[in-house]
Amino acid sequence: MRRSVVCLLVTGVLVAISAPLAGGQTSGLWAEIRRTEYGIPHILANDWQSLGFGTGYAFAQDNICTIAETYVTVDGERSRFFGPDGSYVQEALGIRVNNLDSDLFFRQIIDSHVIDRMLAELPPLGPEPAVLQDVQGYAEGYNRYLSDVGGSSGVPDPRCQGQPWVRSITVDDVYRRFYQLILLAGYDVVIPGIAEASPPPPGGTTTAFDPQSAAGAIAANWSKVRARLGSNAVAVGSAGTNNGAGLLLGNPHFPWHGPERFYQMQLTIPGQVNVTGVGLYGVPAINIGHTATVAWSHTVSTAFRFTPYQLTLVPGDPTSYLLDGQPVAMDPRPVSVQALQPDGSLQTVTRTLWWTRYGPVFTDLVGVPLPWTETTAFAIRDVNAENFGRVLNHFFDVDRARTVGDVLKILKEYQGIPWVNTIAADKWGQALYADLGAIPHVTNDQAQQCDTPAGQATFAAIGLPILDGSRTACDWGTDPDSVVPGIFGPSEEPSLLRKDYVTNSNDSYWLSNPKHPLEGFPRIIGQERTARTLRTRNGLVMVGTLADRRAFTRQAMQDLVFSDWSYAALITKDDLVTMCRQFAAVGAVPTSTGAPVAPGNACDVLANWDGRENLDSRGALLFRRFWDYASQAEPTPFSHPFDVTHPVTTPYGLDTTNPQVQTALGDAIQDFRDAGLPLDTPVGDQQAITWSGVRIPIHGGTGDPHGDFNAIWTTWVPGQGLSEVTGGSSFVQVVTWGSGSCPDTRTILTYSESENPDSPHHYDQTLLFSQKQWLLDRFCESQISASPALQTTVIQR
Repeated sequence: MRRSVVCLLVTGVLVAISAPLAGGQTSGLWAEIRRTEYGIPHILANDWQSLGFGTGYAFAQDNICTIAETYVTVDGERSRFFGPDGSYVQEALGIRVNNLDSDLFFRQIIDSHVIDRMLAELPPLGPEPAVLQDVQGYAEGYNRYLSDVGGSSGVPDPRCQGQPWVRSITVDDVYRRFYQLILLAGYDVVIPGIAEASPPPPGGTTTAFDPQSAAGAIAANWSKVRARLGSNAVAVGSAGTNNGAGLLLGNPHFPWHGPERFYQMQLTIPGQVNVTGVGLYGVPAINIGHTATVAWSHTVSTAFRFTPYQLTLVPGDPTSYLLDGQPVAMDPRPVSVQALQPDGSLQTVTRTLWWTRYGPVFTDLVGVPLPWTETTAFAIRDVNAENFGRVLNHFFDVDRARTVGDVLKILKEYQGIPWVNTIAADKWGQALYADLGAIPHVTNDQAQQCDTPAGQATFAAIGLPILDGSRTACDWGTDPDSVVPGIFGPSEEPSLLRKDYVTNSNDSYWLSNPKHPLEGFPRIIGQERTARTLRTRNGLVMVGTLADRRAFTRQAMQDLVFSDWSYAALITKDDLVTMCRQFAAVGAVPTSTGAPVAPGNACDVLANWDGRENLDSRGALLFRRFWDYASQAEPTPFSHPFDVTHPVTTPYGLDTTNPQVQTALGDAIQDFRDAGLPLDTPVGDQQAITWSGVRIPIHGGTGDPHGDFNAIWTTWVPGQGLSEVTGGSSFVQVVTWGSGSCPDTRTILTYSESENPDSPHHYDQTLLFSQKQWLLDRFCESQISASPALQTTVIQR
């Protein structure tokens, strides 16, 4: 039997032991965790349960505090440990949720046994045996790590060391975390509105509801939520690369803090699975990554995954609603949770949540009240509420895919993707874009026939129907090829296979490739023949230029994603400089407050700026602040309108006659003066993240509306300048294939592997990202064994 000298961390002490390599293990759980540079774990096992065992152990080593708190959340126990009046932010959505509201929502999920019911289904709707085994092992590996360090008191992360909420988990906890992620674009958005919904008291004052104003507010606020859920992905085929192999860029934009971060790892069972990339925290599978011959990424889709239903209530009974003229009683669901009191005691808090045939009653959508009156209430139907096993099977199957064709087949077989597009490329030069997943079957005709007055406005503005809940004719439909009732079939959802390229930057499917526009799909999936965001256009211009010349290489793609061009500047800066000099000639620039401001050296700063958001770029921040204001100008800040026959290059030019564009420059200059910042402040002097006392400057722009491909999330704080970075580019991978047997891949996990501030891998990759440096992706055994940082841990039971 071959043996390997390894190091095992036991209660904080490194111990050298001799352990069998994979192939010599015949029974029990056994996993080998090999860490290469920057702490990236490569987990080797002989079976699925052992693979999960190693994955749970490795992840707990790096991020136990973050995920332990998340398990408290999905167990409905935040009020017990953190108090009912506290709250947390769903970073991916930018929504703050009260602890008690959160507990009531998740406790109802537990009490309803909805997850248990879906787990009991047979494949393909229920989870495959590999999923069940892997999850069982993951929970055991997590618990093994906690045991090895002596429980919560031995956890090395100071953020949760010794805390009672750091405890062993069960497979139920793992599945609840999955469900939380699956619901991210549906129920999770409206947790406060579900938890706080209650019928009006008898004789109470009826809250007025204006459908038009509510619809306008919903459209505006939803656009803000969606703006946070960004990503870029590009797949280049054999007609676009210099060697005929496929090439993939994955560049998801996600939070840099909290449980919506990614964890980088490689998962291997010889002969069964060998996949590398990242999984969202608590997911023992690769969500974005590559196998030996195919690579994929995801971008958040424009398709809505839920629809509100407006209920017509039975006169005199606000907890019953009419359906085809007949009364239907709502389902009251009493929920009880334990809440910590100021004196340290626990008190039971009970509230009733109300359910309908569509789903829960809710009273708030992205901050817009949907009042429950004596005549009307609103319920939400989430397409992913019954989508569980299909999601898990999808990712476990894609982790074993060999070709783009395999990925497409898996997408169609399960339609399990909950809220993202899929972009993939393979070694043989196939490129795929697809929004094939769980999308409510609401056709344009049905929306026209069933939309309420509020729904007519929201559907026109953002594609969200608000349907009439009093008619079964307004139930979601089904296609002959729908995997389950209520969703569009794959034939009615957009996808595109190409040999040149496909892209997506969170616009709809329409211009995945401008040479082959995708058209004729339902509005609930996305818009067609409308202006694209500047980030989409930036990507299409850069990608199209290289692909048309068959000039794409791995290095060219790396240079593209971190080129840090501001597309807004590319199409407006010259006009802006001309306008600025006109105001400078009279010594004053107008502002929206009415008091003009002296231009100072603003015109020269803007003129000398190269249009990039590099660390040393001077003028980028001044232009960025200008465009924050100017992009909101009505009817448009552009001098040349959108032209559907030239959708990649229009609109463009700056309408310098628009008063709002003029005051945008003055307001930007004034903001810098108020913050005490020179107008030529370099990007790196303001845009940064500070971890463990180390300030790390970060390149890149804010994404949209500025059109920066490398999106970095910051906000302007009046009187101070930019806030710290909170998110943006997260796991960036560039994957292709050359003459060798290993994929030719470079990656960077922008925020590094661990949220533990005392970990050596808390910000080590962030330092690399700051300098636009990349890591060699060690996929093959020869690459792993050659790592100068290789450390191996064997765990077994």
